[in-house]
Order: sequence, then structure tokens, then C-alpha cells
Amino acid sequence: MVEMTAHRDHELLNMSVASSLRAITAAEAVRIWECNSGHHGVLLRERVMIGSDGACVAPEGHAARWRAVTDFQDLYKGLEAGLQVITGKDPPCCLWLPVSVKGRVHTCFELHLCTPLPAASLDVIRGILLIYQNYQSLLNDSEHDTLTGLLNRKTFDDHFTKVLRADWSDPGYSLQQPQACQRRNAPDAPLHDWLAIIDIDHFKQVNDHYGHLYGDEVLILIANLLRTSFRPDDRLFRFGGEEFVVLLRQVSSDDAHRIFERFRSNVEMQHFPQVGRVTVSTGYAHIDLQEAPVAIMGRADQALYHAKTSGRNCVCNYDQLLRRGQVQHESANDTAEFF
Repeated sequence: MVEMTAHRDHELLNMSVASSLRAITAAEAVRIWECNSGHHGVLLRERVMIGSDGACVAPEGHAARWRAVTDFQDLYKGLEAGLQVITGKDPPCCLWLPVSVKGRVHTCFELHLCTPLPAASLDVIRGILLIYQNYQSLLNDSEHDTLTGLLNRKTFDDHFTKVLRADWSDPGYSLQQPQACQRRNAPDAPLHDWLAIIDIDHFKQVNDHYGHLYGDEVLILIANLLRTSFRPDDRLFRFGGEEFVVLLRQVSSDDAHRIFERFRSNVEMQHFPQVGRVTVSTGYAHIDLQEAPVAIMGRADQALYHAKTSGRNCVCNYDQLLRRGQVQHESANDTAEFF
């Protein structure tokens, strides 16, 4: 228990809990699934797996792709009811244990059991999962912006590092997600990760003219539009004030522009109570695995500046601007810290 609550990272926490559950239950295998409930429906992806050899693995890249909950019919019924599910009347059987955070299923534990579990063991498991639930809630609160619910600025470094660490070498990765999450990349188009900075145009005027309550409502609605415009694998951050950052995963250059342009259009067409029309400017750049985060962020910021000085309410790609001679390449000090 002490080891479990010593972690400040979801991955390490999951590994610790999975190891504890396997030790208590003598399970043949333990898996932890992350759950995402949104406009795509309920999706699952494997976060930790401990097999019969006791080795603990955290899948990445293609191996950690999202799957529709309907792929797991027994679990699907249990999640709807918020109850634990046992597949198979007698061992060997599979025990599914959903864990909710703030009213939504956040995680699901899958235990493959070869022997029946005594009642005392089930009580211990419930106690562990209750502590896990409370601790996950604390971690989530520390990582998310209070107003919008998006990831906050201080978590950016960690998520950016995971983007660089992930193995996206499988060219079919983006095509093997659930149907609702797929994007149509051209067959031979190279896929990249992208970093975008999105800024609300004239936001200070909104606060000055309508007041901060309406300004906050604009921020909340923009955050909701971000959630419905991007996939669960894309990372959405509020950097403070009216600035947002998006880490867009594994799409072609043409698709990246279409995606950011679609979001810009969605914002422009959205009616904001009392305020009316709001627009955003976006600057983005592809993520080069050999570059420091500060360099990539700087390029996206250059593109954003160009969007702001070119009439606002537009989307600018740093690489295109560079080819046209509209921005100049600036070298960044690799040792610099962005924050």
C-alpha cells in the first residue's frame, strides 16, 4: 500500500496495483484498461499487462491502440450497470472490475483466475481499488485545468516526452483504431505528430466588455469543441489565459491542416451566449524527434504570430511559411527550459 501511494505517475501506479492484485489473487494474468467515454462512445486501451511469467509490460504505440467497448460484450453490460463482471461460472474465469472517477468509468481491471477467490480476498481487492480510485482522482485533479478540464501546462513536458518515446513505426496504426476515431490518410503520405498553439482572437475584449463570467464560458465552450474535434489519442492542454496546445498524433500534412481548419471553422460557427461570434488563430509545426520541445514550440509560436498578424481567424503551418520565406528558421538552445 505504501509503494502504491508513493507514485506520482499513472503508469507506475498502474504497475504497482497490477502487481499487488496478481500477488493477492494468484491470477494467471492481470490487465489494466484505460476507459474513455466521449462522443466516440466508450473506448478501451490496454495500459498494463502482467502475464504468467510475472513480467510487467506497459504497451505503447500500435499495441496500445483504442478498442471499442463493444468488443467485450460481457464487460460492456457490466460497465452500463457499473458492476463487476465475471466471465465463466467456474475457474478458469475472467473477473472484470471497473473503477469510476467523478462519475465516469476511468479504469477497468481484468483478472484471469485459475482458482476461486475466497470472500476475504475479494474484500482486500475492493479496499485496494477504493484507495486506487481516490488516488487516481487526486492525480487527475493535479494534471487538469480546473475551469476547462483539459490537461494543464505543468503536465505538458511529461506528455510530450511520451509522444517522443512512443513507437509509431507501424504505418497502419491510425487505421486500426475504432471506426469513430479513424482518419483518412493518403496511402503513401508520411505520418507525423504535430504540435499546435491555438489562441482565442481578441479575448481580452470579451473579458473587458462582457465580464469574466462570460469569458470563462467562452473558454469552457472552446474546450468542449476541442474534445469533439480531436481523437482520444490527441492531447489537449490549456496553457493559461486564452491559449491552448494540441498534440496531434500520426496524421499526414494535408490531414493535419484539414483537422485544424475544421476546428477553426467549428469555433467560428459556434454561437457563444451573449458574446456571439468568437474566432481562433492557430499555428502548428510537425514534431521532429531530434528536436528539443522548446524548438518545436517556438516554431508553432512563429506560425501563430503569422496567423495573428495576417488577419486572425486562420491556420498557419510553420513548414509552409518557411518554404515561402514568410518566417525564418531560428535555432533553439537544446538546454533551454520552456517553463
